[in-house]
Amino acid sequence: MAYAFKETMNKPERFTGGHRMCAGCGAPLAVRGVMRSLKETDQAVVANATGCLEVSSFTYPYTSWKDAYIHNAFENAGATLSGAETAYRVLKKKGKIDDTYKFIAFGGDGGTYDIGFQSLSGAMERGHDMVYVCYDNGAYMNTGIQRSSATPKYADTTTTPVGTHGQGKAEYRKDIAQVMAAHEIPYVAQTTFISNFKDLHEKAETAIYTEGPAFLNILAPCPRGWRYETEDLMEICKLAVDTCYWPLFEVKNGVWSLSYKPKDKKPIEEFLKPQGRFKHLFTKENEHRIEELQAEVDRKWEALLQKCGETV
Repeated sequence: MAYAFKETMNKPERFTGGHRMCAGCGAPLAVRGVMRSLKETDQAVVANATGCLEVSSFTYPYTSWKDAYIHNAFENAGATLSGAETAYRVLKKKGKIDDTYKFIAFGGDGGTYDIGFQSLSGAMERGHDMVYVCYDNGAYMNTGIQRSSATPKYADTTTTPVGTHGQGKAEYRKDIAQVMAAHEIPYVAQTTFISNFKDLHEKAETAIYTEGPAFLNILAPCPRGWRYETEDLMEICKLAVDTCYWPLFEVKNGVWSLSYKPKDKKPIEEFLKPQGRFKHLFTKENEHRIEELQAEVDRKWEALLQKCGETV
C-alpha cells in the first residue's frame, strides 16, 4: 500500500500533548508514530513498562493515552500484554466482544534488553498476536543514566564514568533486533525518525497488522543522557542511519531486507561528535577508540548486507 503522508499525519492523535517528556526526547515521537499507524476504526490496548514514558505520560489522574492503558512493572510488559491478548481472544470467541482490538507494548531499552527480556521472549515464543515496541535511548535514563546492554561502547554514563580508570562503557551494545529475529516470529524491524517518518509509519503499520508477534526497535535519543541540543534530535537520528550505526531493516518470516542504504556512508565520528557522552573520545590519546568503533560498525554493516542479499 502506498504511503499516504497527508492522510497519515492528519489522523487524530491517540497519544496527546501535555505529557512531561523532555524537550528533544525521541520517545513521544516513537509512540505517536506507532499509534498513528492504527486504523481509526480499531481500538488498542497498550501496556507500558515502568520508565521515562510511563512516569511522564500517566500521572494519576492525568493521562496522555486515549486508548486502554496498563502500567505494569519494569520487567513484565510482555507477560501483561500477552495475558490481555489471550483474554480478548477468549471473549471474542464467546461472542462477548465485537470490536477489533490491537495489542501494543512499549518499553525502554532497560525494560526490553535487560529487565523485561524474559517476559518479552516468552510472549514472542508463545505466538501472541501483539506488537512489542522498544523505544531505545541506550541507557536507564529514568533512574539516572545508568548503562544498559543497549548502551554503546565508550559511552559515558553514571555507572560507566569517564575518568582515570575508565573510558566509558567497556562492552558493545546488544543487537536486540537480531535476537528477536532468532525467535522466528513473523515480523521484526528497526527504524527511527528520518525524512517524513515514512519508514517508521510503514513498519509500525506492518507490525500491527501482521498476524502473530512482532517486534519494533526504534532509536529514540535522549537529550539528557546523550547530551545533545534538543533541537538536534532529527539530525542525530539521521547521522545514526547515515553512519550505519543504526541501519534500517526488516525481517519478514525470516527473510531479511534492507530499508535504506546510504549513498555516501558517513564516518562514525559524525554521529559521536554532537553527543556529550562521547566527548572524551575526541582527544589525541583516544583516536584509536574511534577507529575501533568504526571497524565494528563496518563489520556489522557488511554482515547485515550479506543477510539482506546486498552487495558491500
